[in-house]
Amino acid sequence: MALNRVSQLCHDITRLWLQLKMMTDDILQREDGPLCAAEIGSELQKQFAILPGGRGINGSPVIFFPEFPTFNELEEDEIQNVLSYLTSVPSVAASGVGFILVIDRRLDRWAAVRATLLRIAGSFPGNLHLVLVLRPTTLLQRTLSDFLFKYNKDEFKMKVVMLSSVTELHAYIDPGQLTTELGGTQEYCHDSWISHRTAIEAFALMVKTTAQTLQAFGTELAETELPNDGEATTNLLHTHSLKKDKMKEDLQVALSQGGRLLECINEPLQTDPEYSMTHDELENLATVQRLLGQLDETETAFDDFWERHRTKLEQCLQLRHFETHFREVRAQLDVTLERLSGFSEVSVSPVHAEHVLRELSGHEERACDVLDYAISLANEGDRLIENSHYAEDSIRPKCSELREVCEEISSTLRSKKSFLLRAMELHHALDKASRWCEEGIFLLASQPVDRCQSQDGAEAALQELERYLDTAPLHTVTDRSAICCQYEAVLNSQLRDQIDKVFQKQSSVQEMFEKRRISLKKLAAKQTRPVQPVAPRPEVKSPQSSPNQQRKERRNSADNVICKKVESPLHNGGTRHASLSEEEENLAVLRRHVMNELLETERAYVEELLCVLEGYAAEMDNPAMAHLIPSTLLSKKDVLFGNMSEIYQFHKRTFLKELEAYTDCPELVGRCFLERMKDLQIYEAYCQNKPRSESLWRQCSDCAFFQECQKKLEHKLGLDSYLLKPVQRITKYQLLLKEMLKYSKRCNGCDDLQEALSSILGILKAVNDSMHLIAITGYEGNLSELGRLLMQGSFSVWTEHKKGHAKVKDLARFKPMQRHLFLHEKALLFCKRREENGEGYEKAPSYSFKHSLSMSAVGITENAKGDNKKFEIWCNSREEVFIVQAATPEIKTAWVNEIRKVLTQQLKAYRDASQQKSSDSVSPSPTSSSLSPFRSSNQKNQKKQEEKKVEPNPASDTNSSSSPKHKGWNKASLSVDASEENDGYSSGEDPMNSDPDDEVGKKLAPGKYTVVADCEKAGPQELSVKSGDVVQLIKEGEEGQWFVKNLRSSKDGWVAEANLLSLISESKSSQSLSSSDDSVSGNLSTSSSCSETYTSYSDIKP
Repeated sequence: MALNRVSQLCHDITRLWLQLKMMTDDILQREDGPLCAAEIGSELQKQFAILPGGRGINGSPVIFFPEFPTFNELEEDEIQNVLSYLTSVPSVAASGVGFILVIDRRLDRWAAVRATLLRIAGSFPGNLHLVLVLRPTTLLQRTLSDFLFKYNKDEFKMKVVMLSSVTELHAYIDPGQLTTELGGTQEYCHDSWISHRTAIEAFALMVKTTAQTLQAFGTELAETELPNDGEATTNLLHTHSLKKDKMKEDLQVALSQGGRLLECINEPLQTDPEYSMTHDELENLATVQRLLGQLDETETAFDDFWERHRTKLEQCLQLRHFETHFREVRAQLDVTLERLSGFSEVSVSPVHAEHVLRELSGHEERACDVLDYAISLANEGDRLIENSHYAEDSIRPKCSELREVCEEISSTLRSKKSFLLRAMELHHALDKASRWCEEGIFLLASQPVDRCQSQDGAEAALQELERYLDTAPLHTVTDRSAICCQYEAVLNSQLRDQIDKVFQKQSSVQEMFEKRRISLKKLAAKQTRPVQPVAPRPEVKSPQSSPNQQRKERRNSADNVICKKVESPLHNGGTRHASLSEEEENLAVLRRHVMNELLETERAYVEELLCVLEGYAAEMDNPAMAHLIPSTLLSKKDVLFGNMSEIYQFHKRTFLKELEAYTDCPELVGRCFLERMKDLQIYEAYCQNKPRSESLWRQCSDCAFFQECQKKLEHKLGLDSYLLKPVQRITKYQLLLKEMLKYSKRCNGCDDLQEALSSILGILKAVNDSMHLIAITGYEGNLSELGRLLMQGSFSVWTEHKKGHAKVKDLARFKPMQRHLFLHEKALLFCKRREENGEGYEKAPSYSFKHSLSMSAVGITENAKGDNKKFEIWCNSREEVFIVQAATPEIKTAWVNEIRKVLTQQLKAYRDASQQKSSDSVSPSPTSSSLSPFRSSNQKNQKKQEEKKVEPNPASDTNSSSSPKHKGWNKASLSVDASEENDGYSSGEDPMNSDPDDEVGKKLAPGKYTVVADCEKAGPQELSVKSGDVVQLIKEGEEGQWFVKNLRSSKDGWVAEANLLSLISESKSSQSLSSSDDSVSGNLSTSSSCSETYTSYSDIKP
């Protein structure tokens, strides 16, 4: 059918073109004369021969030769051209009858007449019918002409009639066909005749030119091949339209000129209605009318031909556009179909299923746009077919193909969406059942056993269980085979495993409930036996007696906040063991709950990082989005995102997989953190870059690039919320580890969890410290050369300088300077804190460097002027002293402890170096381990230490100073009476004579110690102490108890040896000082204000 339409269209165009060609050929043939008036205008102006338009009796055209004395002097070409032109003017029919020549020679001689006849006879180009000659009128010439004409008649070779007067001429030609010169009535103006002939011939030439142009253009249109692309078709249509408009303009000009010429010819009739036109005028009128008619027909044929040609080109253009759009939408449909084919609708949890469903909804929204486009294109193809498009056979299959692919995509979307909805339904059912089980376990764990010992308590607990079990049909899944049959289409191995786990969990929980019900029913049915009240045992204060084992067990289990259970009385041993078994099961459930939260949040975190990297970071390299990126953001991807890509790769490829390996043993997950602790330090670089990222974000947050990316990702929150995710994640780990540790107190991995928690907290501290460290300005050296940053904080600082033998206090002595101190392994920096204006990270403070002290030249005095928040830092034998005041005593204690550790490590390194250099020298005695400005001080200390080993002295050293803040006990330093001038100054022998690690295995010895942490008593006979108290260890009792006296409060009581050993072991790292001979640390001398003093190895005199 389409081929028939194409053939019909081609046939119609060809027919119209042939019709146009015939009309133009006719015009060209008719107007193809040998000469025109414009070419021989000068010869015609001589008027030696004219065509006035008259006709003979038989209709022969009359050519009149008026009197022209110089006729014989004319050039032969002139005569030939004029006669040829005059004979071409009449119509072919009139010319076929033959011409009548009227030669007026009445004033001439016979010789001239004879010569004229001979020249005419030799050069007349047309059919000559008759020659009428008005012979000379003079007597002589008339006589000669009569005689000589008869003699020379045969010489002329044409029919010649000699006429004596115009009256005789009227016998041959009607006077109405003759001009007034020949006695006729016809009006003739030669100039007007020439003008009309010139105009008619110019019009004919215009028609001829127009016909030639139309013929050429028609040929071009008919032979044009249709282009293969839309742009070429558009250009061709535009070019042909321009040419067509030019043709139309030429036609309109020709028609306009023909109309004006027609008016000129009809002008005599307008002035004189009775005017009778000559034959030539009538022929001129007919010629112009014929030309105008042919032009009208040509224009009509051309318009029809052009309309068909334009329709053909427009349909070609429509086809090319349709094909182009078809290729585009087909490619989009293929991409959509490929994405849907590769889209996995498998989900592992309700959250994951919802996430997958949101992704599928996003695919569906994007696919809907493509499907709408494809359907509209198919409808457009249908409209083309309805409008009789010549390419119907090409358009119809494409429309069918589009509809088939659209239906396939829609069907795939419906199938996947239905699959996901069914999977979500199953997930929610399983999740609902799992939550019911967990809530049931929490219910079992939260029932206090002590209240269940009574009949009323047991009945209340039993009713609570019964009520909860009544909700099981609404929350649990009952028939496994029915579930598998109902959701068979969506079941995979993971879902089958989840179903098995849920049913197993339900079975376990129901079994636990049944056991609890049995126990509670027994307790509710049991008759409660009255209990004989017993008077409490009097408090024992004797040093020889110790607390009993029952109180110790009660203290160890008092802080069990996990399941909130209380130990049952000793006579109920069987119930207690059952309760502990249930407690372990409950703790295992809680550990799995924390582990699930860790894994789910880890997976979501990895997905969020990938979303940011693909949806934002990768789009910054997309050329299609380049125009949306502001100049301030160009080449700043590393600044904005930091090392997020490195963090993502670590979590995706390594950490998540290793965490999943601990799903079944969550209590051991601490090992995973410990193994990857170095890798987790990548967060430090990210956090250090965060201020720069935050600043860049605030400059560009409103740009179109971020808005477009957020729109594509369908995120409700901006990019800044996702850039904060790594910071939130590293903080979340320590919270999850704390929860896991809380539920794993008696598990194998408890120590690993505690160490992992400490390591994570260490990373957070390092991150926090580094954030402050990078804000230091004005320091000319390299901060990395100062060693690891140990502590940082803000203090009030006074300074003193020693000139000669006098102290010179700073002018600002009573107005402290506010300084931020940075303690490194090799130096202590003093900086001034400066708050910055702005928001977020831009408001973070900066620190202007002011002063630094090398730790190799530093000494400290622990207490300054009796203020428990002040301590002194000095160097160069107290020539420069910095009095530092902390915000709280705890902060001061922590700083003193950390500085002491640095100095002690330096002293140990100095001692080791000295021992290597002097291997032959005798090592110092262990008892000479204290540092003092005077030898007598060391002797006194040694003597007191020896006395303590033999006899306890509860009243000694009641003014001992506080020790650094650690969970433990620290041996108090022995006070030495020294003058104020020597307050805090320290020098002497080597402070360390043995390895500190040897202290761990030693037993406690009676002596005096400083408490560095609060400790509340767990029983009436035990002792409560506060941080900073000085206590005396008096005697070791039974069952690992020590009788201890608080020298500050004068109270005494018992303290467990295990606590003392662990506390002393912990305080060992802060270089605790012992008064016994077995102590590994020397006692450092103090002033009368009881302040402890430590110096660096540079201040030790060999």
